[in-house]
Amino acid sequence: MLNETFTLSNGVSIPKIGYGTWMIEDSKAAEAVKKAIEVGYRHIDTAQAYQNERGVGEGIRSSGINRQELFVTTKLAAEIKNYAEPTDAINASLDRLGLDYIDLMIIHSPKPWAAFQEDEHYFEGNVAAWQALEDAYKEGKIRAIGVSNFEQADLQNLFDYGTIKPMVNQILAHIGHTPFDLIDYCQKNHLLVEAYSPIAHGEMMANHEITAMAEKYHVSVPQLAIRYCLQLDLLPLPKTVSMEHMKNNADVSFAISEEDMTHLKGITMNDYGSNNEIPVFKRAATK
Repeated sequence: MLNETFTLSNGVSIPKIGYGTWMIEDSKAAEAVKKAIEVGYRHIDTAQAYQNERGVGEGIRSSGINRQELFVTTKLAAEIKNYAEPTDAINASLDRLGLDYIDLMIIHSPKPWAAFQEDEHYFEGNVAAWQALEDAYKEGKIRAIGVSNFEQADLQNLFDYGTIKPMVNQILAHIGHTPFDLIDYCQKNHLLVEAYSPIAHGEMMANHEITAMAEKYHVSVPQLAIRYCLQLDLLPLPKTVSMEHMKNNADVSFAISEEDMTHLKGITMNDYGSNNEIPVFKRAATK
């Protein structure tokens, strides 16, 4: 499964399962990324906000794998809502990663994190930041550009005022919280949807309905969750520092029946435990 790819709207191939590095400390990121690459992951996801680009880059460079075989994503800080700042921010990411180019760069959020619960969409600022990403894309610094946490109105704003459509929208999506209308809108507009926190930041492990379904298929809950995303044509981004779990997360060649997919789509799960105050989880929990 780690060798399978989606094709973005600009023709660039992207591995179907990514390795997420959210909440992995910079000092531990190099070893985690090296292990993921050793297992077979070729798609590594980081962000300026994670403050671990240096470690991620070290892991990539020391992996022994040719750079061209890897797909590296990072994200423009959510607080940047103008044209001037992204150029320096992109160059800083390249420097921290120690790479000559980034495979995919996305705007991390349509709103600054401190304003994530507010109604303001920052339309003008997002267009300005998007134009800077378009320019970096045209210059060859970035192979593909996209967004994260964008709702339909935020996407339509870029469709109306940008010159290049986003190729990706990375969103919170998992069993129990699958924003079907947004996913459908993205896919109809040829955006690949990436699913971060596909295991609900671990809280899914305590859901008896989901664990029972995993037992039915003789798989782990993370395997069921990742397979669910793949069958919806979503690109899951599981995160773990355990090599055993990395291998388990990639072993998803089974198929969930149509009947069971329908059942899983109907599950509601909006409690993220101790993580409920994280902006993206707080928003999902209140919907």
